[in-house]
Amino acid sequence: MPSFISNFKQRLRLPRMFFRKPTREEQIHGGPPLEFERPIPPVPWRGISVVVTIVVVTATIAWELYARALGYAPTLNDNEDLWTKARRKVKPESLVIIGDSRAWFDVDLDEFQKGLGKRPIQLAMAGSTVWPALADLADDKNFHGTVICSFVPMLFFAPPGTPPMERAEKGVKRFHNQTPAQRASEELGMWLEEHVAFLKPDDLSLEGLLNKLPIPNRPGADVPPTFPPYFQTEDRERRARMWEKCAEPGSDLAKKIQQIWLPLFTPPPPPRYIPNDVFMKQINDAIAQRFRDVVAAVERIRARGGKIVFVRFPHTGGLKELEDRDTPRAKNWDPLLKATKAPGIYYSDFPELSGFNCPEWSHLSAGDSVEFTKRLVPHLRTALKM
Repeated sequence: MPSFISNFKQRLRLPRMFFRKPTREEQIHGGPPLEFERPIPPVPWRGISVVVTIVVVTATIAWELYARALGYAPTLNDNEDLWTKARRKVKPESLVIIGDSRAWFDVDLDEFQKGLGKRPIQLAMAGSTVWPALADLADDKNFHGTVICSFVPMLFFAPPGTPPMERAEKGVKRFHNQTPAQRASEELGMWLEEHVAFLKPDDLSLEGLLNKLPIPNRPGADVPPTFPPYFQTEDRERRARMWEKCAEPGSDLAKKIQQIWLPLFTPPPPPRYIPNDVFMKQINDAIAQRFRDVVAAVERIRARGGKIVFVRFPHTGGLKELEDRDTPRAKNWDPLLKATKAPGIYYSDFPELSGFNCPEWSHLSAGDSVEFTKRLVPHLRTALKM
């Protein structure tokens, strides 16, 4: 009996031993008890905090001054959240601009409002194909407004999985799935972007800087073409304006961008693992399918009382020669209008629209975009029977 009582007391002591207060050595190096504390070194934390703050603020100011010295200025970044913000403004009878960067650069919303009686909503997106936005408007059963659709063949027929398609799909997907956190982040981000010049993720982020490294092509691994650097400003209505430095006569920046467009608009060679005739058949089938999809989307918009007009915006120089050679109008523009039975405005058909020069071959300067829009309005009114 005494031994039983002794064993019972011993068992009662075990929990107290297990949860006893750890020794100083155990607190520092760890030990059997579960409780431990992280020792705080006896260093001048206040002074360290002040030094770190000064270093961070100084580095930030230096990076901002360097970015401005390079020519960067505070402006909004065009991303899927800003596109979503504009897409939310679309009402059933809205006037909407969709397409690529030419419809983004080359139109002036104020002039459209004066001439058409309604302020357009800018949904064109740089480097993207128009199809996802057109399909989204066609699927919106409440929309029966007017669509001004830009047409650039290389982008218009971009297949799934390519950068133009992925960029456009991101915007539409974000519109349908944007979270409250993403929405709040965009509101805060816009304020910062309007005041800080170095917030340029495409140019000045670590990824953007690494993408600029001059890596040569290697056997079996071609480096993709680079994209143009920052050369525009953008406001909260998503109005893009060419940077004045790019529009200056003889601009080095404009010449640099001209040489970027050429490889970007040059079709890549057929893959080696597919016979050329099979590859070309796949391309032609994809283009034919895009025609059918666009026709169906246009018919859905029209069935609700909506209107659509296609516009070919100006392009000049070597880029015009390249596009006219690889994507002749007789093989894409004419069949598009015939298939959709929609009106179209091809800038070169009208002397008052064809006399503009694109400094970097693909977009109009800020001043020319205003004048071009003034001259475009009467043609739009005629095409839309306004």
